[in-house]
Amino acid sequence: MGCSRIGSTRVAIVVALTTILASCTSLPRSGPDHKDVDRDAAVKVTTKERRVGIDYALIDLSKNVLPYFTSPQPTSFKGFGGGRGGAPEIPLGYGDVVEVAIFEAQSGGLFIPSDAGSRPGNYISLPSQTIDRNGTITIPYAGRVPAAGRLKETVEQDVEDRLASRAIEPQVVITTTTSRSSQVAVLGDVNNPQRIEISPAGERVLDVISAAGGLTTNNIETNVTLQRRGKIATVAYNTLLKNPAENIYVAPDDTISIDHERRTFLALGAAGTSGRFDFEESDLTLGEAIAKAGGLRDDRADPAQVMLYRLVPKKTVQAMHVDTTRFAGETVPVIVRANLRDPATLFAAQQFKMEDKDIIYISNSASVELVKFLDIVNSVSSTVSGVADDANDTRNAVQDLGN
Repeated sequence: MGCSRIGSTRVAIVVALTTILASCTSLPRSGPDHKDVDRDAAVKVTTKERRVGIDYALIDLSKNVLPYFTSPQPTSFKGFGGGRGGAPEIPLGYGDVVEVAIFEAQSGGLFIPSDAGSRPGNYISLPSQTIDRNGTITIPYAGRVPAAGRLKETVEQDVEDRLASRAIEPQVVITTTTSRSSQVAVLGDVNNPQRIEISPAGERVLDVISAAGGLTTNNIETNVTLQRRGKIATVAYNTLLKNPAENIYVAPDDTISIDHERRTFLALGAAGTSGRFDFEESDLTLGEAIAKAGGLRDDRADPAQVMLYRLVPKKTVQAMHVDTTRFAGETVPVIVRANLRDPATLFAAQQFKMEDKDIIYISNSASVELVKFLDIVNSVSSTVSGVADDANDTRNAVQDLGN
């Protein structure tokens, strides 16, 4: 009977202390109380029921969902063409400097005088000229001949046809001395950004990157972006190294941008160490990322509630037969939940690929919140005989249950 009264008294004390704590505004704090902030606001822009209002999909990590997350869907350079076969033909362009040589079958024609029998060859070389803003070159007795955007062989044949009625079996050879139109700009994280002239042999993406001095960053965190006539695609540098089909021929006026993208993820909650972590020079799985963040805290974490936050392409979610009608846009906010109490989930975590800007959140165990409450009771009720001891005993018992 006495023990029952003591127990009831202690319960009453705990309830009273809880009421005091709920109404007390004089406890130490590092900033304004959230109630004061809410009360004193001149204007409030809030959501109903204190929810952010962002819909998301919750997916439990299992072997069935792994195929949809093992690798991201990268863009490709294959859509630009020029991946196989020989080098593409490069036409003449505005600003190119060319030399034109005109041959005749014998002397006494339009260009070769009759007394030129001792010459080493029956031809003349015209002075170098630049393809002008109208895209033409000037040939005596042939006039202004269109050149920009045409292959040299086509322009040569055009000149020959124009001279055929005046010269003796004319043959024309055009040589490009300076090719200002057939250049590629290589920018970004390379040692020597510059414009690189394309040779008739043809240069591929890796060739022009090498000509620009190579990368200034590590391979694995470097992306290559190709811009061509309004079309843009980005491919990881390592993909170019490993997949020759992506290492396509470049074309005149291409712009190639090399960018180092620092890949990071966040670890929050009951992780060994919370913060932002770098992938560094390797790819990471979910298991490796958790280990990089110090693992799960034994005194706080709930192993069954390890969650990864990510924006996933809608088509990937739809492929998993998930209803996406509530989600606008091309991505779906997804929470992937891993139950690490299940031993098999650790194998799945070692196959689940992390992506840049992922967030790992590890929930507190349910017992932790009760322990926090008992710690508060312990700190304010130290003058009440027996309550502190009971709080400590209860906290230890809850921790034992949680573990």
